[in-house]
Amino acid sequence: MTEATAASPATRMDPALLARLTGGLGDRRTIDKICADFGQLYSDFLPDVFHSETHLDVNVGYVGCETGLMSDLVAEVSDECVVADASLRNWCPGFLMTCGNGFVITLMEHMLGATSDTIEEPVMRPLSKIELDMAIMVFEKIGSVLKSGVNAPGGFETLIERPQNAEDRAKPAADEPDQYAAVIRLNISLGPVTTEFSLIVPQKALLKTTVVFPKSKGQQAKGKKEWAEQIGEQVRRSQVTLEARIKLQTLTLRTISKLAAGDVIPFFDAEDVHVDVSANGKEMYVCEFGKSGANYMVRVKDNVSSDDEILRHLMS
Repeated sequence: MTEATAASPATRMDPALLARLTGGLGDRRTIDKICADFGQLYSDFLPDVFHSETHLDVNVGYVGCETGLMSDLVAEVSDECVVADASLRNWCPGFLMTCGNGFVITLMEHMLGATSDTIEEPVMRPLSKIELDMAIMVFEKIGSVLKSGVNAPGGFETLIERPQNAEDRAKPAADEPDQYAAVIRLNISLGPVTTEFSLIVPQKALLKTTVVFPKSKGQQAKGKKEWAEQIGEQVRRSQVTLEARIKLQTLTLRTISKLAAGDVIPFFDAEDVHVDVSANGKEMYVCEFGKSGANYMVRVKDNVSSDDEILRHLMS
């Protein structure tokens, strides 16, 4: 009598095979073709979008594409980029936009009046809060070209979350489902500065996409003045932390070493107390110290820096 053999455990299907069978993974040739179509779309239309609203000449060129798991492609994004999670209804519920910080910094300098012959390759650093506000508008332009070029019914706008420096983006949860994706990489140049922007899109969305090339309709230009006003509004809404420094009377090291809770150190000025107000380490105003009701305050007496100098510093 033979013993009954134990049932063998169910064989788990290979994830790549499952993705291919369910439309989440395409062959390399198909993905390359779709990504190249996106590259052509952006090369043809994104420069017009920027020029119509800023009068700046931007050059865009397709670099290529890479494929892999979404988590791996996102992990490879450089810390020298700004990123934004995005979605487009009836096309893709979630994808990632990236843009090199150098482009945003250079665009900000241009909009503040700098010319190409005075702009140099910027030092790579995280974007400031005001520059992140500028990145919103950069991604909006990228999103508007995307909307016009994919066959998504309904005419919905691309929804873009608040941009972040790449190093600040939260890591996905360990149990979050992964999917196969492709990164579409493009060069973007403004004056002497060239950097990259990209779209990291699940292949499930790409494989259903037919890229269309809209006819040039003579974009309704907002004009440089309105663009500058829009930037100004973003700047005015940005929060800046101010610091006040008051000079105290000189004390000997012996006295300082014996200070205890409750001891008082007089101000250096006997009458109107001189206060230096700064932001991000930049002295901005000369003020006097006083009190209004129950609140202590400072009153601005003079500017240390010009308006342009203050604005440029706060944006860096």
